[in-house]
Amino acid sequence: MGGGFYISKFVGVVGIVFGAGAVATIIALAVVYSQEVANNEAVSPTNGGSTVKPPVTTPGGSTVKPQVTTPVIPTTVPSNEPWDKYRLPDTLKPDHYNLTLWPRLTANAQGLYIFTGKSYVVFQCVKETDLILIHSNKLNYTKWADGHLAKLSALGSTPAPTIKKSWLQPTTQFLVLELNGKLAVGESYQLDTVFVGELADDLGGFYRSVYTEEGVEKVVATTQMQPTDARKAFPCFDEPAMKAVFHITLLHPPTTVALSNGMEHAPVEVTEVGTEGPVIVWRTSFDETKKMSTYLLAFIVSDYDYINSTRDNVLIRIYARKKAIADGQGEYALNKTGPILKFFEKYYNATYPLPKSDQIALPDFNAGAMENWGLITYRETALLYDPNMSSNSNKERIATIIAHELAHMWFGNLVTLRWWNDLWLNEGFASYVEYLGANEAEPDWNIKDLIVLGDVHRVFAVDALASSHPLSSKEEDIQKPEQISELFDAISYSKGASVLRMLSDFLSEEVFSTGLSTYLNTFAYDNTVYTDLWDHLQMAVNSTGTGASLPTGQTVHSIMNRWVLQMGFPVVTINTATGQINQQHFLLDPATAGSVPPSDFNYEWIVPIRWMNTGVVQQQTWLLDKTANKPEMTVTEEDWILANLNVSGYYRVNYDNANWERLLNVLSIHHESIPVINRAQLVDDAFNLARAKYIDTTLALRTTKYLRTEREYMPWESALDNLDFFYLMFDRSEIFGDMQAYLKYQVEPLFKHFGNITRNWTDVPTGHMDQYNQVNAIRVACSTGMEECQTLTKGWYSQWMKDSANNPIHPNLRTTVYCSAIAAGGAAEWQFGWDQFMAATIAIEADKLRSALACTKQPWLLNKYLEYTLDATKIRKQDATSTIVYIASNVVGQSLAWDFMRDRWSYIFTQYGGGSFSFSNLINGVTKRFSTEFELKQLKQFQADNSEVGFGSGTLAVSQSIERTTANIKWVAENKDSVQAWFNTEVPKE
Repeated sequence: MGGGFYISKFVGVVGIVFGAGAVATIIALAVVYSQEVANNEAVSPTNGGSTVKPPVTTPGGSTVKPQVTTPVIPTTVPSNEPWDKYRLPDTLKPDHYNLTLWPRLTANAQGLYIFTGKSYVVFQCVKETDLILIHSNKLNYTKWADGHLAKLSALGSTPAPTIKKSWLQPTTQFLVLELNGKLAVGESYQLDTVFVGELADDLGGFYRSVYTEEGVEKVVATTQMQPTDARKAFPCFDEPAMKAVFHITLLHPPTTVALSNGMEHAPVEVTEVGTEGPVIVWRTSFDETKKMSTYLLAFIVSDYDYINSTRDNVLIRIYARKKAIADGQGEYALNKTGPILKFFEKYYNATYPLPKSDQIALPDFNAGAMENWGLITYRETALLYDPNMSSNSNKERIATIIAHELAHMWFGNLVTLRWWNDLWLNEGFASYVEYLGANEAEPDWNIKDLIVLGDVHRVFAVDALASSHPLSSKEEDIQKPEQISELFDAISYSKGASVLRMLSDFLSEEVFSTGLSTYLNTFAYDNTVYTDLWDHLQMAVNSTGTGASLPTGQTVHSIMNRWVLQMGFPVVTINTATGQINQQHFLLDPATAGSVPPSDFNYEWIVPIRWMNTGVVQQQTWLLDKTANKPEMTVTEEDWILANLNVSGYYRVNYDNANWERLLNVLSIHHESIPVINRAQLVDDAFNLARAKYIDTTLALRTTKYLRTEREYMPWESALDNLDFFYLMFDRSEIFGDMQAYLKYQVEPLFKHFGNITRNWTDVPTGHMDQYNQVNAIRVACSTGMEECQTLTKGWYSQWMKDSANNPIHPNLRTTVYCSAIAAGGAAEWQFGWDQFMAATIAIEADKLRSALACTKQPWLLNKYLEYTLDATKIRKQDATSTIVYIASNVVGQSLAWDFMRDRWSYIFTQYGGGSFSFSNLINGVTKRFSTEFELKQLKQFQADNSEVGFGSGTLAVSQSIERTTANIKWVAENKDSVQAWFNTEVPKE
């Protein structure tokens, strides 16, 4: 995720003290607001709830009983009024804000947590208008003396027009002010508001996060603005192009720490009057921000501690719970942040634009992390590392997420895309360069290779559906908050990363970073559209004379438009007998071709092809049309062709049958002749080509036969990912037994290999990828019933049960060992795991247990666990949807999770928010095993039954699930017999 901003000196000198009249109003307002919220039903964060009109205060401070909000304009008939549209008009431009917020960290008499605030924004009129629209969601306003919700004043010599009418428009989330005259072009005005909001636990806007330390419950007031929730914290022009400077002040309990984007000043003790009477608080103000977008703002009040270091005059601080800091869990992040920042300064050829880089770990956080400029927020699992509890995959996640967020400090924050339809460039870019930054932090890991498994292969699965979508959407198609939230998907992140990696590869990293540097310097503190980056990359191509690396007559624009403006990707088929090569839009289910929307480019791409002939790397070539003749790709007899080296291109590759046979032969006799990434690619391409009926399913299965001699992680992981589909389709059928026996036979040498190199499981393998593959070996050996493995995992777990203070299981192995032991055990093993989960003080350890608890084979335990997911005292809200998906991944839990989700959809949806990013994961996760007509019927019924409630950011996932289920039904019908026969033949006979 990502953001950045700027503010003028004028604001800083304005007094922050509330006047007596305003204080009285706020007190009354807070009471009324509390009563109102208590009466309201739960409302999802982005679908504005009912709003009560704030009380009217007379100059003396007495309060008149509030009425319901000024009439909301009915929206049943399509309206052309500006306030019924979701986008801001182009009439006003903010310059700076001055904002004071006072979050209450204890509940009031009504049991609610609230915050009060006052703010003003100075804006310029750029087009004549008699209307002010400013975003506001779930805030209640104090009325001014004239009875209106805001006060307007002119900063020039011409007086401001008076306000004719003011009201809140909840659907489009606006505070609307109709004026009695026009604002003058070029003049600056100031808009003041006093307001109150709920510090809810909904993970959006200004919200609260709760944790327990030494038996004491503590509350953190924190923020998540992206994409459209800054308006829940204060009234603002809440669009990325509306950059401004922000002067922030926070009032907070003495001894607590206040943080924001700018560097904090020493707190001043003051007495404020609130609903609770006079209160001593600290007032902390901050340096004005840079010119930045609202979605990148952050302000946090906590009882946290920190560690710090300074690198090249940049102050680096890691904030977390006091115990986490005392236990050294921030050290890894602190040690790696400096080198990663330094790497990006060099990569972008631009110095880090801020004096500090704060990173803070939060107990409740919906995303993985958020790139607020100068104050990055993280889930605890994404920032805190404990060598005694954290696995190497936890460490990798921390390094890559830190790199992802720091990459945004320039790309996204300093230079920001104009509107959310280009989100893919912001997130896709950070998702690509996170591997480069992490590689700098951990050069021994070969982490750059893992983008192929983590992003390219992952997103191929989604982008091969007829219901996929192009990277770039039309601006007019993305209007509502839920449409914006829906863009935060695998296409934006992983396809974005994959095509940018391909672009960097065919231009060269040097040319790519040259273009990036001029782009960032040209548009600093400004906004862009994605084609601005293409312009700068083309300039870099021209200035470095590398145009020869592009096909004649092609530019960055002409090549990349095809990858960005049409959905999907090609399969390139090479006939090594004739040298004929062609491309076709790759669809997992060829029968859906008729439902694919038309494309201006006819689903043809300009494809860069890196390739080798019998182990010798050849010169890169291009496929410019649907078909081409490449005589150099003709081979005979024992020679073989392998294309898309290192999977640098975003496409799959198919061959004539003879070449496939030669490649299978190379795998079986000397697999090291094929680069390791391409061994993973051959397996993944083969299985997916078989799904799409380009090759036989049995040919795909044959790519796994050589695995008995394979020791590398990536090919094993690729094979297991693909066999996972076979498990999903067949683990409830008679084929299951033969599949298990085959895989047990294949994994046996790998299991023995790791037993040997770890001296009978007492050491840790040295290589990063070897540590991953050791986990695969144990997971597969145990789950296929290898007795030696099950004895090992059950032994470790029971040893821990006997002495819970001393866990004998290495952190790398915990997830898989816990799962294996809980699956093999009963209620006692599950209950021990649950007790350890509840007692865990380290989020990373809690996460391992939370996934393993879903492994039990006892339906009653799984049902109990499902009930726990909707109880925030047991499972945090941020973890509810992923826990339900874990349960659904267990064959025993599949139908239970589906029934549970259908039964509780309305509750889940309202409690967990229409804008929450995890709804698509929930729907896809619970339905991925669906492969029968009955399940398809249920899925369509679910869609119909909940059309009123809606699916929020999961809307597209419902149609993708229906499409996937339809394809699964067909696939099973066509392949079941041949798959059963193949496994039966391949199972070693006792």
